[in-house]
Amino acid sequence: MKIFVCGFGTVGQGFAEVLHDRGAMLRDMFEEEAAIVGAMDSRSYAYDPSGLDPMALVSRKKESGKVGGSGYSDSAEVLSSCDYDVLVEVSPTDVKTGGVGLKNIRCALGYGKDVITVNKGPLALRYRELVDLADEKGCIMRFEGSVGGAMPIINLCTEDLVGERITSIRGIFNGTCNYILSKMDKGQPFDQALKEAQQLGYAETDPTNDIEGYDSACKVAILANAVFGRDVTFNDVKITGITSITDEAVAMASSRNMVIRLIGEVTDTKLEVGPRLIPKGHPLSISGTLNTAQILTDLAGPVTVSGRGAGRTETASAILSDLMAIMDKRCRSRWAGSSSTIPR
Repeated sequence: MKIFVCGFGTVGQGFAEVLHDRGAMLRDMFEEEAAIVGAMDSRSYAYDPSGLDPMALVSRKKESGKVGGSGYSDSAEVLSSCDYDVLVEVSPTDVKTGGVGLKNIRCALGYGKDVITVNKGPLALRYRELVDLADEKGCIMRFEGSVGGAMPIINLCTEDLVGERITSIRGIFNGTCNYILSKMDKGQPFDQALKEAQQLGYAETDPTNDIEGYDSACKVAILANAVFGRDVTFNDVKITGITSITDEAVAMASSRNMVIRLIGEVTDTKLEVGPRLIPKGHPLSISGTLNTAQILTDLAGPVTVSGRGAGRTETASAILSDLMAIMDKRCRSRWAGSSSTIPR
C-alpha cells in the first residue's frame, strides 16, 4: 500500500517513525508492504514510487527544516501527479476555511484515493461534503485521531458500540484547558497557569483556539456528524471558553466538593462547549492534560474512555489504527471469493 503524507510536522514525523517500527507487523498481517512514497510539508516534497525511507525523511526534516528537495506552489498539483493509495493528511488545522488540508482531502478523494486525517478543520466545516465524495468515489475516509488523539472514541462508537443507541457524549476534549483548570484548582491564577502551559509546550504562543473553546467545538461537531449522523459544522456549536473563569469561581466550586472543567456535549439536539461544574471523583473531573469522554448508551450504560489528546506518537497510533482498518478491508476485498484463507 502506497502512502502519501501531507503535513510533515510533529505528527507526520511521528507516523513515519511508527510505520517504520510496525512495518513488519503490517506485512505479516496483510501480506502487503505499507510504504511512504510521498511526503510534503509547507515548503517542499519528496516522492519516489518505489518507496522512501521513513527515518531518512524524519532526519532530513530535523536537519534542514524541509522534508524534500523539491519545492511546489500547489499541493493539489503535486498530489494529482503522484501514484499512491492512501493520503495521510496531518496539515495544521484551519477552523475558518479548512485550509490546505481541505484542498488536499478533496483532491485525493476526487482521484479515488483513501484518506486518513487528524485534521479537524476540514471535518468540522465540510464533513458531509467529504463523506459524500468518498462514497461517490468508492473511497474509505477515516479520522480517529481528529478527536482525542490517542483516546479511542470515533471508531469505538461507530464500530465497537454499533449495536448500541448512543444518547449522549460528554467529554474533556482539550488537554491545554484541562491543564490550566487543574492548576487553578491548586490556587494558580489563570494567567500564570496559561504561561506555564505555554512553557511546557501544552499551549501555543497564540492559545486562542484552545482557551476560547474552538478546538473542543471542532471535535464536538465531528462527533455529532460521525456518531449521531447529524449534518452540522463548527459554526453550529454553542461555545464558551475558559477565559472568564475566576479564582473565586474555582474556590467556590471546591467548597462544594466540585471542580470546573471545559466540557463538550453532543446529543441528537445539543451541541455545546463550556465550563461545567463536575463533582470530584466523577470520570470527567480528571486533572492534567488527558482527554476523557463518557458515552451514554442504552444497553451498556455509561462507557468512559480517556487518553492523551495530543503528541507525535500518541496521535500517530490513531493513524496506524485507521491504516490497519483500511488495509484489512482492502485485503478482504482482494481475497473475497478465493478459496484461500485471509492472512492473519
